Amino acid sequence: MTVTRLFEPLTAGSGVYFDGVLVEVVQTPYQCIEVFDTPDLGKLMRIDGANMTSERDEFFYHENLVHPPALAHPAPEKVLIIGGGDGGSLEEVLKYPGVRRVVLAELDAGVIDVARRHLGTIHRGAFDDPRVEIRIGDGMALVRETGERFDLIYLDLTDPIGPAEALYSAAFYADCRRALADGGALVLHIGSPFSHGERVRSSLASLQSVFSQVVPWFVHIPVYGATWGFACASDNTDLASLSPALIASRLAERGISGLQFYGADTHAGMFAQPAYLKALIPD
Repeated sequence: MTVTRLFEPLTAGSGVYFDGVLVEVVQTPYQCIEVFDTPDLGKLMRIDGANMTSERDEFFYHENLVHPPALAHPAPEKVLIIGGGDGGSLEEVLKYPGVRRVVLAELDAGVIDVARRHLGTIHRGAFDDPRVEIRIGDGMALVRETGERFDLIYLDLTDPIGPAEALYSAAFYADCRRALADGGALVLHIGSPFSHGERVRSSLASLQSVFSQVVPWFVHIPVYGATWGFACASDNTDLASLSPALIASRLAERGISGLQFYGADTHAGMFAQPAYLKALIPD
């Protein structure tokens, strides 16, 4: 049994590592997908050498990506997830009883195949839910060409390099805006404010050029080794204004329980930004 030190750089001079034993490696036409068994994180999925998700910490990312905007929406019914082939975001979205249709648009079928084999504790069978339609192919083209309108669009993507780079542009955000129903919102991750400050700033500026309301929040993600940013972009949804009482009420009304990170009390705290974060948020 060979233990590999899995180092992922955050900057040219820093990074995060975990030790793991290789379980499977798959080279697809798009990327290299690896699964390692690690003592700290359980099964860990990496794509092209970058940590994507793990069994033991996935809730840090998936709960905080999905639930703040989903609870802010009065009644989400149709959801589009671009990327998200590990199934973690999909599993969180399907907790909403009012959601009747979810389109999961994943470029690389290999990601879903690997997740089905190794990450059952993350997706919990969500791929087979009858409300889900899986589309393998270009999510950018789907958004541009669809006649459907979605209440929520989640961009659950790899970092803005390689195949995902074009999906972090103002032009694509504008296409997403056209695919939103009235009252809808676009949600995505925007990187580490400490290690990728300029990426966070430019992502928020691009979103603000398209949407009238852009709200970021920041959470530590263990598998990424950093505080990580998320953003909700819409024309009428201010997540930071939602009270703990309203969040608690909607969680109860929608029958959502058992969350390990996100909740009524943590919601308000995510929007209390220290000065260094405020400096990255365009006026």
